[in-house]
Amino acid sequence: MLKFLSRVNIEFNTLDPRTASCMEFLAQCNTRKAKESNPASQVLVKRRTDDEPPKIAVTFVNGVEEVFDATSTPAQSIRTMILQKGQSLETEQMFREAGEPWPVLIPEEELHQLLNQTHLAV
Repeated sequence: MLKFLSRVNIEFNTLDPRTASCMEFLAQCNTRKAKESNPASQVLVKRRTDDEPPKIAVTFVNGVEEVFDATSTPAQSIRTMILQKGQSLETEQMFREAGEPWPVLIPEEELHQLLNQTHLAV
């Protein structure tokens, strides 16, 4: 998961009962496998004393940042989203390295042919 992220910023009040997602996500970031996947990725933890809801902010290796309200978003959902976006980043990089345009644009007539073939196969 960390291989797609340049930074993870986790903020919470340790006395707040809504910190479960933050703690679980932090534990996932601190596994040996996660750290080895991207040793340059920064995992920052800010322990607050205010009543603000806990939050998790991630910055992807391409600079895009996503911020999650950790009171309403389970750690596993955040992890799944990171992996999905990461796969998209890998695909984009593969196309660019091959000198192909990104995003891939499928001509409308080919798209219709694909849809017709799919309907026939079903």
